[in-house]
Amino acid sequence: MSMSSTLRDYLESEVTTYDLVPHPETFTSMETAAAAHVPGDKLAKSVVLGAEDEYVIAVIPSTHRLRLETLGAAFGHEFDMVNEDELSRLFKDCELGSVPALGQAFGVHVAVDEALLELDEIYFESGDHSQLVHMSGQDFAALMAQAKRGHFGEHV
Repeated sequence: MSMSSTLRDYLESEVTTYDLVPHPETFTSMETAAAAHVPGDKLAKSVVLGAEDEYVIAVIPSTHRLRLETLGAAFGHEFDMVNEDELSRLFKDCELGSVPALGQAFGVHVAVDEALLELDEIYFESGDHSQLVHMSGQDFAALMAQAKRGHFGEHV
C-alpha cells in the first residue's frame, strides 16, 4: 500500500509542502522512528478514541503515553480505545494501525499535544507502515489550527 489518497488529497487541497520518508515496514511508533532515522519526539503518534458517536484522534509525540483523563477533561467526557472494525471504517484507505495525524482529512476531530506545535519539523504516518509524511512544524501547526490543544501526553 502507499500513502492514503484521502490524506494526499487533503494536503493538496491545503496547498501544503511535504515529502515522504520511506522506511522498512514497522508496527510501533518507536520502531518507526528508529527505522526512519528520525527523533522520536518529532514523530507524531495518533491514538484513535471514541465516545458514543464521537471520535477523536489524540496526536502526541511517539515518546509519550496518552493521558486519557486529561483528554477526557478537555472534551468533557471519557473516551475509550476504538476497535479494529471502527478503525477500518473510519480510515478506509489506511493500513490498520497506520493512522495519519491529520484526522480532519477523514472527518475526525483532532486533539494535538502542544509539544508537537513547537517543533521545527514533524513526521507522521502516511496511512501505510512503510512511509512517513515529513513537513515543517509551521505547516503542521497551521493544519492543526482547528484542533483542540493541550498537554495530552506524558513522557515515558
